[in-house]
Parts: sequence; C-alpha cells; structure tokens
Amino acid sequence: MSSCCRVIGLLVLLALGLPRGLRAQEESATVRATLPKKPTGKARRDTTWERPAPPFSHRRLVVQYDSRYSFVNGRLCTINGLKLGMEWRGRVRTGAAVYFLSTGIPTRLPLPDNAADDADADLRFRYLAVYAEGVVLQNSRWSLSANMQLGLGTVYVRYLNDSTGRYDRTPRDFVMLVEPSVAAQMRLFRWAALGAGAGWRQPVLVAPIIRRELSGPVFYLRANVLLGPLLKVVRGKERLFTQDGLRVRGLDNYTRDKFYGSKGDQEVYR
Repeated sequence: MSSCCRVIGLLVLLALGLPRGLRAQEESATVRATLPKKPTGKARRDTTWERPAPPFSHRRLVVQYDSRYSFVNGRLCTINGLKLGMEWRGRVRTGAAVYFLSTGIPTRLPLPDNAADDADADLRFRYLAVYAEGVVLQNSRWSLSANMQLGLGTVYVRYLNDSTGRYDRTPRDFVMLVEPSVAAQMRLFRWAALGAGAGWRQPVLVAPIIRRELSGPVFYLRANVLLGPLLKVVRGKERLFTQDGLRVRGLDNYTRDKFYGSKGDQEVYR
C-alpha cells in the first residue's frame, strides 16, 4: 500500500513539474532569440558616415582659351584672352589671364594736332586680370557658375600722322576693369569642356570719356583643357573619348529611360 502511494506521488510530482520545466526552457529560448547581436568591426565601419572631403583638397591645373565678344563704342568686337589657373574639386577656380582687343575700333576720343583731318583712328587696349569663379549648380555633365574678374591695363588710340604719313599712337592711359559675369559649361570628355557666358565690363579710375567708350556688355565662349585627365590619357590610363564619370545622375527612371533608353523596356515592348 505504501509503495503504491509512493508511485502515485511520484507521478503527480512529475506531472506538475514537467510543464514548468518546459515553460522555463521556452522562455529562456525566447529571451536568447530576442537579444540583438553586437555589430562586428566591419559592420560598424560600413554604417559610419564618412566626412566629406574639404573643398580645396583636389587640385587641377586649367588652361583656358577665352574669346569674348563685346560692344565697344557701339561696334561689335572680339577680345581674345588666355587663362591659366587652378581648379579645386570642380567647384572653385582662380587664376590670371591676359586679354587684348583683336581689331581696332573707331573712337570718339580727341586726336593729337599732328593727326590728319580725315585720319582713321582706332581704339586699342589690352589688360591683365585676376579672376575667381565659383560653381553655383553642378552635376557630372553641366555646371552653372558666377565669375568676378579684376583687370589692369592700358588704352591708347592708333592714328595716321599727317606729317610723316605713318601710323602713330597716343600716350597710353591706365585703365582698371571690373567684369562680373555668369557662365554655363558642358563637359564633352573628362579632359575637355565647352562653355558660354554673359556679363558686363565696367572701367573705373579713368576719364569719363574713356569710361563711355569701354563700358558695355560682354558675351564669351570658352574651351577648357584639363591637363590632369589629359595626362592620364597620354599615359594610357584612360581612353581618349571615355564618358566614364560624366553620366547624368539624379534623374528619375522615367526621365533617364526617356532620354537614354532602357534595355528592359525594349525587351518588354518587343
């Protein structure tokens, strides 16, 4: 009788204790499953935001032919120039330039006493300038920039001398020029770009009559050659007409497919 009671008691204890043990194991397993894993060193590096590079960290030497068209004394003329400067990360450009008037312009300035009565008198000027240019809007292909240019030069009049029958010139007058402008540029290749711009030329620290002669609007075309990428082409590190890095990004799929086409769409509509 006593042995039967012991067996029955043991069965009751097993029946009551086994579910509790199972529940404890399930709870412990659930807690272990919900604990987050610590990120490894590689995962931490992947999720860390990188600090952007300084704006003056990447430099390029830029040689630029700058042909400017302007109205001088009501006549359309060409002012040719050559720029040499530095470009930082494609957004900031500074340097120096030299400009000269390609052809003479009829002038209203008073001529010397030895000039012929019906002498042809042409206005001539040339100047050196320093410039600073900052990019306002930019993508991999296009850029819109603002330019400020300060120049120092001379202006004179070339006329026919009545006594000698040869062309002579008046004494040079000092002139200072201020030229603000805006420009747009398109990269054709990684080493070459074309652009155009418009602005205003304003002489300062000169006589009013010279100021009226030289002030006026400015329109210009430009051709840029980036020597850094060009050297990579010469050394065989890049192809001459490569378009790598010049694709327009930031467009939605519809606009990109509209202008550049989509292989997936072509396969669907076949």
